[in-house]
Amino acid sequence: MTTSSTLFSFSLLLLIFLISGGIITKVNGQEQKRWCIAKPSTNEAALLENINYACSKVDCSVIHKGCTCFYPDNLINHASVAMNLYYRAMGANYWNCDFKASGLTVITNPSYDNCVYA
Repeated sequence: MTTSSTLFSFSLLLLIFLISGGIITKVNGQEQKRWCIAKPSTNEAALLENINYACSKVDCSVIHKGCTCFYPDNLINHASVAMNLYYRAMGANYWNCDFKASGLTVITNPSYDNCVYA
């Protein structure tokens, strides 16, 4: 194999990896579901910015007082719910969970009580 064909093969594999969103995990032949949450280390200003951005694009009424995802009443929880709503609405691509590197995709369903992450 020549250097140029090796480089082409590597570039093609890298392109496929990037388009797929990284490593695709399959369970029983099905793509494993992912959710978007806020990174625990994210500062409060960034969390608030994420909530404002996501909720300007999607309906975040579930995090309003008296609704299913209001409690616990804190920024990390509200940001995670809002970010996941945005992530789902925009196609659930890895880039839809970036939020200036403050988002994290997880394979464990973060739903709790009556707050269901779609």
